[in-house]
Amino acid sequence: MTTAVPSPGTDSIPVTLTGQMRRNIPRYLFGIVLLGLYQYSQYWFDTRLAHAINLATSGESSAALEIGIWLAAVSLVAFGIRVLSRVVVFNAGRISEYELRSALLGHIHKLGPSFFQRMPVGEVMSRATNDLTHVRLLLGFGALNAVNTVFALVSAAAVTLSISVPLTLAAMSPIPLLFYVTRRFSLNLYGRQKGNQDALGRMSAMVQTSISGARVVRAFDLEADQTARFEEVNSDYLEKSLDLARVRGSMGPVMQGITSIGLLVVFWYGGILLVRGEIDGGGFLAFFRALGRLTWPLMALGFLVGLVQRGRAAYSRLSEIFATQPDIEDGPLPAPAEVKGSLSVRHLSYSIGDRPILRDVSFELPVGSSVAIVGKTGCGKSSLARLLPRLLPTPPGTVFLDGVDVCDLPLRTVRKAIGYAQQDPFLFSTTAAENIALALEDVDPKEKERIVKEAARRAHVLDELLSLPDGLDTVVGERGVQLSGGQKQRVALGAAFVLGPQILVLDDPLSAVDARTERGILEAIDEQRAERGVILITHRVVAAERCDRILVLDEGKIVESGTHAELLAHDGLYAAFAREQRLEGELARLAELEIPAAPLPVSP
Repeated sequence: MTTAVPSPGTDSIPVTLTGQMRRNIPRYLFGIVLLGLYQYSQYWFDTRLAHAINLATSGESSAALEIGIWLAAVSLVAFGIRVLSRVVVFNAGRISEYELRSALLGHIHKLGPSFFQRMPVGEVMSRATNDLTHVRLLLGFGALNAVNTVFALVSAAAVTLSISVPLTLAAMSPIPLLFYVTRRFSLNLYGRQKGNQDALGRMSAMVQTSISGARVVRAFDLEADQTARFEEVNSDYLEKSLDLARVRGSMGPVMQGITSIGLLVVFWYGGILLVRGEIDGGGFLAFFRALGRLTWPLMALGFLVGLVQRGRAAYSRLSEIFATQPDIEDGPLPAPAEVKGSLSVRHLSYSIGDRPILRDVSFELPVGSSVAIVGKTGCGKSSLARLLPRLLPTPPGTVFLDGVDVCDLPLRTVRKAIGYAQQDPFLFSTTAAENIALALEDVDPKEKERIVKEAARRAHVLDELLSLPDGLDTVVGERGVQLSGGQKQRVALGAAFVLGPQILVLDDPLSAVDARTERGILEAIDEQRAERGVILITHRVVAAERCDRILVLDEGKIVESGTHAELLAHDGLYAAFAREQRLEGELARLAELEIPAAPLPVSP
């Protein structure tokens, strides 16, 4: 039996256990009705069974056979009801897991750098997989058994009390002890379960970083060091797991031992009552069957307690993520009907902790114009590039899109209008074509192929991608491991072209390419300048001189501003960059021609 899975927006999904239970009230109510019917069928079966046995032992076999046929029919119906009840309630847990995972991913996408600085990706993955599984079991299997145990107790007690009140009281005498022991185990399990899951998260984070950095580990001969570090976190996880296993392992036998006391009491005291004639054979068998029906839920009570504590511990870890407030949130204004693409930066200052990154940066980017931002490594160029589309927490009142503060606009509007191609691109482990087509939605396959090829051509990477074993359908591997640094950079550039923003921010697109590819990318940037506003973050003068205006950053401040010719005439920092790069180019050409360079003059 299948159940349709809802697909609401992640903002409408409740992210608390009580919220998920309220959301699934119809399923839980239906499941409760089914469980009630099942336990009633068992009550009906037990009472008729006693009568049928008494009829058979007294020689009325035909009447006993008739009741037996009814018992068989009720058993088949009860089996169907039992299966259906589990499908309904278990599906509530599965749907809750699905919705919580969707809400978790949606929330993680909103979180900023501060979150990932304190919680590694492996830890997040552990919570999104292992912990969510425990929550599903709590809301599915746990909820079903909690209700079923109560109904089984009522149903069995109704049978046993009708047969013998003294024997029922004697059979249930161990229950107070059982509840006391259960409570003690419950208190011990919660802390141990949370510690175990925390240790699993740390181990997952260690494995994830070790695998992601496998090339670095091999290059620096760090296998032994990484193995030792893994052994430390793995040993901690083993210790926590064994501690938890000892508690859980002892709980089952203790609970079974206490439950067995009740069975011994029934056989001893029930035998006495049977000999005295206070109960008959059919009544004793029905009593024993009803008690057995109650015994399993009581024996499973320990497992249920462990399940509840695992679910609680797991949800407490998920709550740490859900409780984290995003660094960057949507602004209060609705999306504008049209974005023209003028950008204004006014007195932008930005710090990380006590360290200033940008200081009083101001510039204008009119519609369709281009600006190059040049500076030394670490001067704040990339931080400025990420602040424009609000990939970092942009201070209010500093960046304006068409005259509107970007902090007042929806994030989707800002990021679709200001496309950002980062210097160190991240590629998904899918095909090259899919990485370029990330921004395409509901496009005909043939049209999609045309757009992807055109974007790859303009990024000057099409021929190289077509030469791969499967062409554009080649899987590029984890983080694009099958491609070179320059190829990854140009694939990301192609993805930015497909997005088609009004303003394109290119963060040093020439940092990992050769001279031939550099010329091609510069031509592509020239094409983009004819279609949209361009902000080019670069250290290359040959790229900066193509832009309408050049800004020179130094220690987070704009120290020079003007055209290429104006800045050369000013003979400042930009002119020094130009001289250094011209000299480097001449030396490279001489090296290619194998002509020894004249010795440089040495200062006295």
